[in-house]
Amino acid sequence: MTTQLVVDKPGVLASIQDLGRFGYRRFGVPQSGVLQPDFAKIANVLAGNPEDTAVIEFLLTGPTFHLANGSLRLAIAGDCYVKLTRHGDRRMFRAWRSINLQAGDFLEIGNVLSGKAGYIAISGGFDLVPVMGSHATYLRAGFGGLDGNPLRAGTILPLKSKSATKGSNFFLPTPPLAELPSSHQESIDRFGPATIHVILGPQDDYFTEKALRDFFHGVYTVTRESDRMGSRLEGPVLTHRPDMSSEIISDGMVPGAIQVPGNGAPIVMLADGPTVGGYPKIATVISTDLPKLAVMTPGSMITFEEVTLEEAEARLQATKERLTALLATITPLPQISEPF
Repeated sequence: MTTQLVVDKPGVLASIQDLGRFGYRRFGVPQSGVLQPDFAKIANVLAGNPEDTAVIEFLLTGPTFHLANGSLRLAIAGDCYVKLTRHGDRRMFRAWRSINLQAGDFLEIGNVLSGKAGYIAISGGFDLVPVMGSHATYLRAGFGGLDGNPLRAGTILPLKSKSATKGSNFFLPTPPLAELPSSHQESIDRFGPATIHVILGPQDDYFTEKALRDFFHGVYTVTRESDRMGSRLEGPVLTHRPDMSSEIISDGMVPGAIQVPGNGAPIVMLADGPTVGGYPKIATVISTDLPKLAVMTPGSMITFEEVTLEEAEARLQATKERLTALLATITPLPQISEPF
């Protein structure tokens, strides 16, 4: 019998994503993919998948499913709780683990408590046709994933095969901290603004000396207009030099590029950001810090700090080593810890 995992409630902006679509920016196709790659990789390893297998990404609130037929194993990564209902009996457990589902089970993923992203990996993956080498959903253009659509109520997810559900489930004993406060007030009271490291340029010469000072000494707040395309920031206005235009001939952009339009409010490009842009870019967020910024909720506060290319490369290597060490700690769950 075919395994059928049915979406009852889609959560917020839940979509199929992988590590991204590369090699097509020259055609105007953005990278897309998950906002927090390390969490997606953890979910996949917990589920027994290769790290680059497509996952479900959800923001703020997770989906609710029921397994109509068959059995499967899935894993959840993110700062959230999960409720499993089986034959009317309910159990609650934390994410950062895999779980076996039986026919008739209901699984409800709760709110993300810090940051805003969570990930669900299905053991064996999804039965989907890649678009330009990727399963990532690009919602604005309507391709990838589930025919370019987010998860919707009533969708039966296309699964590759019945996943193995024998043996122990796995969990991550020491989950990575999101390094993000759970509220704007907590940011002020306990953590202070988060530091985001950047490399200056490529068009920093378009800005006044005061604008550059304000950029590195001011505090910026993530606004409600932020989405998968970009994080819009509110804070010190960045003034363009009077002898330079507030617009440029459109040139290439990458995730992390910080555009500053004529109103002086910076926009940090994210996974679904455009491939070209016509505003000067004052700096670029380094790859290790971009996921942290990408999942910050509205009201979160940040400051920028300049690093060199060599420092950025060292941070990237250190981040890769930390993830490798973290994945090595994944261990089987003792039977007594199973929900039922």
